[in-house]
Amino acid sequence: MAPRDSLRSRFYTAERLVLNMFDRAGPTRTVQIAGTELTLPVEARFASIDSVRDHVREVLAMPAVQDRFPRAAVQVSVRARRGFRLAHYEPESATIAIPESREGRWAMRELVALHEIAHHLDDSGGPAHGPGFANTLIDLAGIVLGPEVAFVYRVVLADSGL
Repeated sequence: MAPRDSLRSRFYTAERLVLNMFDRAGPTRTVQIAGTELTLPVEARFASIDSVRDHVREVLAMPAVQDRFPRAAVQVSVRARRGFRLAHYEPESATIAIPESREGRWAMRELVALHEIAHHLDDSGGPAHGPGFANTLIDLAGIVLGPEVAFVYRVVLADSGL
């Protein structure tokens, strides 16, 4: 039985802050966080489930990801998800489900894909949104998008008590 995911709601609230920071970064991509001025990278936006699938494959094939995460060698499927409120990872089948409806377009972005990939890579055995997952996401974001993004996640999650 999986450990209780008691931090899920708090994690999603914190993650919305990160997503909002990217959405509001403006043309210069410059933000202030924890007394530090950072330039955020451009986040990929996806037009289709196929493009999400391609990105997931590319991320898992990155040498730095493969060196850091043993589970990167396990293939992941990506499928469209009914509904529009959530994206999710199905560990039994190593499948990421992303809503692609008009209302679900919010999920067709790189940070959401990285969140779901982190579920796949997290081998901590802890809760789905617990410390092991958070560290996996921070490390993955740092590898894929750069140390600035890892820093943003670290600060926002710490400030949120995670």
